[in-house]
Amino acid sequence: MGKLRFATLSAMGIANAHIKGIINNPDTELIAVCDVDPKRIAAQLELNPGIRTYSDYRDVLKCDDIDAVVVTAPDQWHCEMSVAALKAGKHVLCEKPMALSWEECQKMVQAGRETDRKFMIGQVCRYAPGFVKAHELVKSGAIGELFFVESEYAHDYSKIPGYGGWRLDPRRHGFLGGGCHAVDLLRWIAGDPVEVFAYANRKMLSDWPTDDCTVAIMKMPDNVIGKVFVSTGCKRNYTMRSVFYGSKGTIICDNTSPELTLFSTDNPDGFTKPQAIPIDVNNHNMTAEIREFTDCILNDKPIKTTSLEGAKTVAAALAAVESSKTGMPVRVNYDF
Repeated sequence: MGKLRFATLSAMGIANAHIKGIINNPDTELIAVCDVDPKRIAAQLELNPGIRTYSDYRDVLKCDDIDAVVVTAPDQWHCEMSVAALKAGKHVLCEKPMALSWEECQKMVQAGRETDRKFMIGQVCRYAPGFVKAHELVKSGAIGELFFVESEYAHDYSKIPGYGGWRLDPRRHGFLGGGCHAVDLLRWIAGDPVEVFAYANRKMLSDWPTDDCTVAIMKMPDNVIGKVFVSTGCKRNYTMRSVFYGSKGTIICDNTSPELTLFSTDNPDGFTKPQAIPIDVNNHNMTAEIREFTDCILNDKPIKTTSLEGAKTVAAALAAVESSKTGMPVRVNYDF
């Protein structure tokens, strides 16, 4: 098989990082870009002369010379586009969150099971160097047995409602739309939360339809406690500061910091001199996503961030949203 031929379904914001990953990969080729906005199409033609452009994603799916698509459209379109692409025989890389409802996730998982195409969800935090190193250290036993894990997603949305206001959709709660990053990170490192309890308020983006601050406490496997803090109205720089506490040490990391901090009982100086581990700052490492997705297709390897993985992250996030509304703990439904 020659180069894997790609199209992106949308040229919005994050699509540019995927397009960069496709263009810079020796095993892939960008064939087409689809978007409803003529200005974004014109910008892509200027950057990538020679590509084909479309305004209707269904026309892209009819093309026999396109092997794979990246669904970078707003979250509201993830289910419809992904399912249609799979049924059209395309491999699919879908941006996070996988979908905005449990039912949509179920439909997408089922569509993936009914085809032999590769279906990957773009949980990009699993490719951020700092989090990759944290995962490696935890799994190697460097900090012993986990007992508490926490992550936060702090990102001021006040100036970025999204094209056409797609972030203002009442179905796109901030804890799901952005907070899914933090939820997925904890799932990846500590396992699937069994039960969630959350509090939320709306004191910053009071004219938005959903709460802008949520704190969720999670009952994780092996009696580990998890915490996720999400603020979409905070007044600070973007961060996903995360901390992992174990019986032999602690890891403090971020996806925007040039180093990871490791406290360890194995350090002869004790905790007075924590180890600073240099980290590349690459918090939207779509190049690595494209590389892995392409390798899985060309060499028929199993996808790691499968549709089931994406669905589980959505399920846990939705449980937190439900809990914040009902004031009751919610068991997470992973029965996809």
